[in-house]
Amino acid sequence: MTLFSLARWWGIVLKEFLQLRRDRITFGMIIGLPIVQLALFGFAINADPRHMPTAVVLHDHSEYTRSFVTAMRQSTYFDIAGSLDSEEAARAALAQGRVQFVLMVPPGFTRELLRGERPALLIEADATDPAATGMALAAAGEIAQSVLRHDLRGPDSRLAGQPAPFEVRVHRLYNPEGNSQYNTVPGLMGVILTMTMVMMTGLAMTRERERGTMENLLATPVRPIEVMTGKIIPYIAIGLIQATIILLAARWVFHVPFTGSLVSIYCAALLFIAATLTVGITLSSLAQNQLQAMQLTMFYFLPNILLSGFMFPFRGMPQWAQYIGNVLPLTHFNRLIRGILLKGNGWWDLWPSIWPLLLFTAVVMAIAVKFYRRTLD
Repeated sequence: MTLFSLARWWGIVLKEFLQLRRDRITFGMIIGLPIVQLALFGFAINADPRHMPTAVVLHDHSEYTRSFVTAMRQSTYFDIAGSLDSEEAARAALAQGRVQFVLMVPPGFTRELLRGERPALLIEADATDPAATGMALAAAGEIAQSVLRHDLRGPDSRLAGQPAPFEVRVHRLYNPEGNSQYNTVPGLMGVILTMTMVMMTGLAMTRERERGTMENLLATPVRPIEVMTGKIIPYIAIGLIQATIILLAARWVFHVPFTGSLVSIYCAALLFIAATLTVGITLSSLAQNQLQAMQLTMFYFLPNILLSGFMFPFRGMPQWAQYIGNVLPLTHFNRLIRGILLKGNGWWDLWPSIWPLLLFTAVVMAIAVKFYRRTLD
């Protein structure tokens, strides 16, 4: 027997290629992962978000205020979504995440401007994610200067000197210091729960199938929904334990403010854990072995971490990427946990992010039961 046979070696190579061709999930990952990463990093990720929704509260209507609003729109950083009647309505819109900025023009602004009393325009920003607002707020001062150069002419040109005849005051709400940890650490709860919950449950079915215990389970007189929920319950307890560890670290290590209710935090975590576990059960029903379950977990995890607003500003992504992100449960959980911790949101403010989680859980659970019935056959 020779030390090395080229024919035997080539036979082994062909055997591996044949196995890869039969393993459709692995073959799909080989092609799909590079395409997905190129699409996400090349087109969806943007660290300089623009066209962010902005509301205006105008208590003074004049050519100067209209010019400032027009200049904000033309800057491409601000997308004027409409007018609000009061400061209370503006705060509610910011708390619910419907707008990123609110421009408030006080009564008598034009009169004070023409008198040289240096009135102030107020821009309130949802600063829970400092990266999403930093560039836009920096552009606000330049917008004011462009308005001054355009409008203060003729008899009013005397006001165009130094100091500027009006100022733009910025209030960074919910995270006035711009501490990135206040945004990142709450988001880590969703990322960690997504990874561990999907992976644990994704391996549950395939482990039983590889060990031969699936046949015993299929022989028992249990309904598919009973098997699904029975497998999920133990992992819900594990998820709540992980959430508690992260909350303790957020409070005592990273000093993240706890503005909202602890009960609301755990209710939101429970909803998210249930949604995530249904994904894991579905993937475990699709996979034939634990390797495929791990591959599907990573394929699901990648869009979640990139399109949910955890790593990159959500509103900086193109519209098609935001549509995909709004389908993912991690996107809505990030809004829930940050809204509770940093904004102190109540249930009314949280509802726009709660119902998508409930719908996602119901739909994915139905898919999981369908695929599990297929395994019964």
